[in-house]
Amino acid sequence: MKRTLLLTLLLVTMFAGSAQEKIKVACIGNSVTFGYGHSNPAETSYPTQLGRLLGERYLVGNFGKSGATLLNKGHRPYTKQPEYKAALDFAPDLAIIHLGLNDTDPRNWPNYRDEFIPDYLTLIDTLRSINPDVKIWVCRMTPIFHWHKRFKSGTRDWYAQIQEAIDEVADLADVPLIDLQEQLYHRPDLMPDALHPDEHGASFIAKRVYSAITGDFGSLSLPTIYSNNMVIQRGVPFTLQGTADAGKKVTARIGRQKVKTTVADNGKWKITFKPMSADGKTHTLTVECEKEKIELKNIVVGEVWLCSGQSNMAFMIKESSHAEASLKECDNKNVRLYNMKPRVITDNVEWPVEELEQLNEHNYYLPTKWQESSKESVKEFSAVAYHFGAMLADSLGVPVGLICNAIGGAPAEAFIARNTLEWHPQLLDILYDWRNNDMIQDWCRGRASQNIKKSGNHLQRHPYEPAYLYETGITPIASYPIKGSIWYQGESNAHNVELHEAIFPTLVDCWRKTWGNDSMPFYFVQLSSIERPTWPHFRDSQRRLAGSIAFCDFAVSSDKGDRYDVHPKNKQPVGERLARLALHNTYGMKHITPSGPAIEKAERKGNSIILTFSNACGLASSDGKPLRTFEIAGDKGGFIPAEKVEIMGNKIRIRNCDIAVPYRARYGWQPFTTANLVNSEGLPASTFEIAVE
Repeated sequence: MKRTLLLTLLLVTMFAGSAQEKIKVACIGNSVTFGYGHSNPAETSYPTQLGRLLGERYLVGNFGKSGATLLNKGHRPYTKQPEYKAALDFAPDLAIIHLGLNDTDPRNWPNYRDEFIPDYLTLIDTLRSINPDVKIWVCRMTPIFHWHKRFKSGTRDWYAQIQEAIDEVADLADVPLIDLQEQLYHRPDLMPDALHPDEHGASFIAKRVYSAITGDFGSLSLPTIYSNNMVIQRGVPFTLQGTADAGKKVTARIGRQKVKTTVADNGKWKITFKPMSADGKTHTLTVECEKEKIELKNIVVGEVWLCSGQSNMAFMIKESSHAEASLKECDNKNVRLYNMKPRVITDNVEWPVEELEQLNEHNYYLPTKWQESSKESVKEFSAVAYHFGAMLADSLGVPVGLICNAIGGAPAEAFIARNTLEWHPQLLDILYDWRNNDMIQDWCRGRASQNIKKSGNHLQRHPYEPAYLYETGITPIASYPIKGSIWYQGESNAHNVELHEAIFPTLVDCWRKTWGNDSMPFYFVQLSSIERPTWPHFRDSQRRLAGSIAFCDFAVSSDKGDRYDVHPKNKQPVGERLARLALHNTYGMKHITPSGPAIEKAERKGNSIILTFSNACGLASSDGKPLRTFEIAGDKGGFIPAEKVEIMGNKIRIRNCDIAVPYRARYGWQPFTTANLVNSEGLPASTFEIAVE
């Protein structure tokens, strides 16, 4: 205890000069404030770093006590510690309070939770009694990550409840709130024991507290998704948000609209324009904050879609079998592109240390801007996404903006928010020791381990890590209004069909919550054909998932597969099949057939099964040959090929004389399938298995 108090006094006095001439800042808290885990807290704790940022006009005191609770009946009440008395004797002009982490201990919160808010308010009142003019900030707690030993047994839940209580304290005491969770929550690599930020993590806290004290949040800025040439989503309010110094006035103009706001205490501002229509005009957007000005030009209004997934969505026009024709026509397409490219590709190589450091800093995607369609921009863009957008633009007669952030090999869980995974009863476990976790495909784990082999950080980040691509690829664009999403992914989750049935709807729900739209369309590509044994099961699972999720549908691609290549090169029809779904379902163009024949039901008629389909006008085979790959099973299981397949309007009769009483039917149930059922539009039927009614 004496050593801790001596260190506290050292940190109070290390900035030389008369205390009477300085603004005194008391950093009150627990081990995070003290600098626990640092080799030299006197140099690297957040109060020390804060003192350097504030400069000679300030005297910063570190009054952190490891293990201290806010609760007066807790196992180590802060108000009973010598650091508390020292803080009161310091008589601060400014006080930063960061307490609550240790109150998540089962000895504390379950027993005394009702006393947390009164105890916190008493602490604030005591500081005010020492100096009536003191300005106080309370802090939302730094994160506690999933590998904390008590996370699943209570800490996760109690932590969330305490955060809510802290928010209420700030409101009741009329003091500003500093959110210390926001940035560090996306940086588990800076929290080696799941609880205490390292020296670099402490710098995040110091900068955030510095900004709160001074109002200095840097110059006027916008997320990079706002740029020249961008497409604004028509028909919905256009949200514009960014950062600037606290308290300053921000004015934004576009067209005839002019909106003003004041920057909040946390440096954030937000402006909402009224919905705009796709009028064919180009617009200029200006944002001004005192003498600062941002001007964005050549802006149009139309439809905006997010295009995501793994390598088959990332697969570029220049790699496709139709590259020459696509590039020849692209200059005439009213499509604009926001192409989020990774700084390193997930090939089977070791990445340089400097690139690994960039990944930890969330600099995985290279900086980009909106671009108009040209040979240069289109050839590097997703082939599936581009042809989706081109067909939409032609059919709707409005500009279409496409945002692509697909990453080769990425598992779906990498695109789901950490908070969503933490609170999912099954998927929480996918976060643990992820490179040795068989919930994640072994190929993904092996490739990631190879890529980060040169890292000395056991918490090194990688794009395949659960939540990482959400943090780096979704969060930066989440403020930007979009119409919907298209998705081509599954190859890296096909090892576990049942687990994917939990992951996929969670992903869809997560994104809809991110954009605040429970009915946001989500269209995806069903896996194609290749010699991988789980794929028939996975394709059928995808079919069933689409039927169970509202405003969700899928495009069949099995007829465009390659027996040995996971990257089929004919992407144009796949993109256009996604566009059909959007045009029919989202834009109400009911004259457009959305997809191929879709199985509705199976009925027994004698020893035959009658299969009924929707989207079944003009049922036929794609190659003029007899329909194939239909199979039948009796009550003992064991599917065998149908001997006779007969088209009857929108129905198909199948039978095999060896099965007197058929119980189930299936179709296209081969990893690389030659299934050939199509409708009059030439659109293929999905792999399916169905029970007889």
